[in-house]
Amino acid sequence: MMITEMMITEVAEQLNLDPIEIRQKNMYKLNDITHFDAPIKDWYVPEMWENLIKNSNYRQMRTEIDSFNKENKWKKRGLSIMPTKFGISFGARFLNQAGALVHIYTDGSILISHCGIEIGQGLHTKMCQIAANVLEVSIDKIFISETSTDKVPNGSPSAASVSSDINGMAVMNACQQLKERLQPYKDKNPSGCISDWAFAAYFDRVNLSANGFYKTPDLSFDWETGKGILYFYFTTGVSMSTVELDLLTGDHTILRSDIVMDIGNSINYSIDIGQIEGAFMQGVGWCTNEEVLLLTGNGSVFTRGPGNYKIPSFRDVPVEFNVKILRDKEYNSLKTVQSSKGIGEPPLFLCASVFFALRDAVVSARKANGLNEPLLNFQSPCTPEILRLAINDELVEKSTVLPKILEKNEEKIVYEKLWSVRP
Repeated sequence: MMITEMMITEVAEQLNLDPIEIRQKNMYKLNDITHFDAPIKDWYVPEMWENLIKNSNYRQMRTEIDSFNKENKWKKRGLSIMPTKFGISFGARFLNQAGALVHIYTDGSILISHCGIEIGQGLHTKMCQIAANVLEVSIDKIFISETSTDKVPNGSPSAASVSSDINGMAVMNACQQLKERLQPYKDKNPSGCISDWAFAAYFDRVNLSANGFYKTPDLSFDWETGKGILYFYFTTGVSMSTVELDLLTGDHTILRSDIVMDIGNSINYSIDIGQIEGAFMQGVGWCTNEEVLLLTGNGSVFTRGPGNYKIPSFRDVPVEFNVKILRDKEYNSLKTVQSSKGIGEPPLFLCASVFFALRDAVVSARKANGLNEPLLNFQSPCTPEILRLAINDELVEKSTVLPKILEKNEEKIVYEKLWSVRP
């Protein structure tokens, strides 16, 4: 995805166009067919793209950034807007399944076991919500038993952003069975509560335990031909970022990031917004400062601990950070829990708006230095060192002679040259 977006950016520069024009011309439209013959359904990327450009005043921001760059020698700003499309499903078809076990006790409490692993993504909370909605009870009646194979066997990994989908459907399936078993007792005592109905069902010798199961339908991808339905659906989004680059140090600040995500009809909007923010920031670390370095002597990893491997911190979060969810849309083809979408991984690539905004700032700095040739070598992660060298001004040119001088071991010249490149 990074390579493809780099190609589009370089094409735009060669044609002297804004990259958003090339990206927009190459977007899928509703009912288009992917390269693996899957139709594009429930497609709102062009709409999100146009709305973000309009609502963020992109054109005005572009003009203001160009003016800022003309007036400032040692600071440059960059701007980029980026779409993303993430297919939701395990590539291995057999992994797209899940089970659940739900018990109802005579006091009205409900215990859920499912295959998913809670790792801070709010999975257990969503499962409780699904059970509460199906059984029409207060969520404080729902309890979770930590995931264990003695309750539900053969669980698929909590990965690929499908955990809420497949486990949620399995929980729903189990709860629907229990709801049907309790329905006669609800009909007899409509003013009662879950404990009344469960107590009555127990004395009537009704099974108040249900095993739920789900397998993702319609998946038909053929790895031999490369054709078929590989993904159940796509989670999509658009982001725009503005950055400010310090040309002396290579350090940068994300001044603003705007994100719009299509996550269907979310089970829990608060959780999903947190997932979007977290995935975006993880991506920012991945493409700006999480550089893996190896020791030249034995090839061992040098950056293997918090002392020298830097993940994003509060200083790396955009100064202004706006996250919005696409609302009030119809999802006729989305066969998930209340037409919700997986959200764990899809927002990560939106960090590319930061990466390409930094590249935009570097290109502006290079042009100010009289370098108009294409920037064809811009690495990720774009650490301060990479950014500083990519500017390629006179300070960089002077610094490149130092390695050759050091090889000659001419101490006097080394000191003279070192002194000459001091700012």
